[in-house]
Amino acid sequence: MTCQAPQSVLDQMRALSSAEDIFAFLLLPYDAAVLNRARLHVMKRMGDYLAAVDLDALDEDGIFLAARKALKQAHADFTDSTPRAQKALKIYTQSRGNMVPLAGLRPLAR
Repeated sequence: MTCQAPQSVLDQMRALSSAEDIFAFLLLPYDAAVLNRARLHVMKRMGDYLAAVDLDALDEDGIFLAARKALKQAHADFTDSTPRAQKALKIYTQSRGNMVPLAGLRPLAR
């Protein structure tokens, strides 16, 4: 019989299938209205916050706490703001190319 090493915090999080599961795993409450409105944005922002942390320098408890802090902050970012205002996704920051804004159009003279 072989003993398997326990999964790391990050591996356990990767195995979860929903944002709600990640909140439950990290023992955090959440506002369902915020998740319904900005689910992808919250998770992307959490990833951005975690990317700024040197996870290699932390033990599993430290990684758990860093992930918890990142998710809590990401959720708070969208509590009183919109995904468009927060610009968490690339679509909100990249140039639109050759699009003409509606305000730049004039009616045709007859």
